[in-house]
Amino acid sequence: MCKFNILELFYQLFLLKYVNGKRKEYLMQTFVDVWNRSVEKMGEYMTPVSLDLWIKKITPVNLDRNYAVLYIQSAFHRDIIISRYSDIIKSTVSEIIGFDVEIKIYTEDDKPDGFKIDNAPPDPITPPDDDPNMLSTEYIFETFIVGNSNRFAQAASVAVAQNPAYSYNPLFIYGESGLGKTHLLHAIKNEIIKNHPDYNIVYVKAETFSNEIINAIKNATTADFRNNYRYADVLLVDDVQFIGGKNSIQEEFFHTFNELYEAKKQIVLVSDRPPKEIQLLDDRLRTRFEWGLLADIGTPDYELRMAIIKRKAELLKISIPEEVMQFIANKLKNNIRQLEGAVKKILAYYILAGTAPSIAVAQTTIKDILNENEPLPITIDRVITEVGRFYNIPAEDIKSKKRTQNVTQARQVAMYIIREITQMSLPEIGKEFLNRDHSTVHHSINKIEADMSINSGFKSNVYDLIKSIKEK
Repeated sequence: MCKFNILELFYQLFLLKYVNGKRKEYLMQTFVDVWNRSVEKMGEYMTPVSLDLWIKKITPVNLDRNYAVLYIQSAFHRDIIISRYSDIIKSTVSEIIGFDVEIKIYTEDDKPDGFKIDNAPPDPITPPDDDPNMLSTEYIFETFIVGNSNRFAQAASVAVAQNPAYSYNPLFIYGESGLGKTHLLHAIKNEIIKNHPDYNIVYVKAETFSNEIINAIKNATTADFRNNYRYADVLLVDDVQFIGGKNSIQEEFFHTFNELYEAKKQIVLVSDRPPKEIQLLDDRLRTRFEWGLLADIGTPDYELRMAIIKRKAELLKISIPEEVMQFIANKLKNNIRQLEGAVKKILAYYILAGTAPSIAVAQTTIKDILNENEPLPITIDRVITEVGRFYNIPAEDIKSKKRTQNVTQARQVAMYIIREITQMSLPEIGKEFLNRDHSTVHHSINKIEADMSINSGFKSNVYDLIKSIKEK
């Protein structure tokens, strides 16, 4: 109790010293001054590279008694700061203030409710926030590297951003994962914010849209939900393929789309496939998605891959030898996100271990990245759980002896998918379902194959389930 009172006294003296009778609103600016002096002091003990890459990316928030509260966007960035620089931060801030302080560092993922960040410096390691009013200096048109595989999509995106609702509406961008679709979506958002700060821009992932409408129906707040989307000047939807097969979600999205389109509001949709290949998408939605312009992004060629690596290295202020960049470009051919991730990993090796970029480091980096992108081993329980979720049936019922029609079909689908994904033998699969005979498993698989051959909707459901299980 005594310790707390002493700290409180120091805290009040600090306020008197720096605020000097001014309004409390100046407290934040006061702590900013203290932090700036601390950063300047830390520059006497740290290399300029470390100071620029790590310490200067921190935003001072406030002094909460004996805690210096700080903010950084990414958890990756925070982990490095805590492991390598927490002692020097604590000692330096304590020296400037005049009493010992601890540090609290919040990130975008764990900041408390009501936590306000003013003038946070850009973090080149973190993707943009979903807040439509949050500009990212990385995800803008100027940092999008253009090549043969994405030139058309980039040009269309620039046209839409410069003249919303008049150039191409809707704009539908599609391509495989990791090729830059979301970068373009955020670049459109950021450009429109810059030119039209009064616009109401709504950015949403299709899965979030689906969850919001489900919650709105449950909580009787559908009017608020609709107002949020139907009064938008610009609607940006990522991963729109996930509304396929969800009838109530498609119904709501159809009316939202119509209202915005008729009001001449810009709509931009992003998907991993063109509208005609989205399974179980209503024809009326498919038609509307094709009203405007379809722009695909293909796999980057060697020249584009090299340009991306060089640009990322410039952004992160790390010098990578030409032969190392060539090695990475020749090994990672299909995914821009992996190329950028390789440069980030090389930077981490340099910062944390002092290891200069080399072919050996690049080999380790690429191995790490490829391992990170390998799906988790697909277990039988995982398949049964996902099938049960799709059919709204408990997993234990699928494994049980129950023979109701819906349970039987779910069980047969689960057996088919397990065989398709894992290539387990029929007896092995049967053991997982209360020791059913291999002939029962064989019959189930044949039944599903027969149903799929005559029912395209059922076939699409099974294929979507397999895709969902593989991606989780």
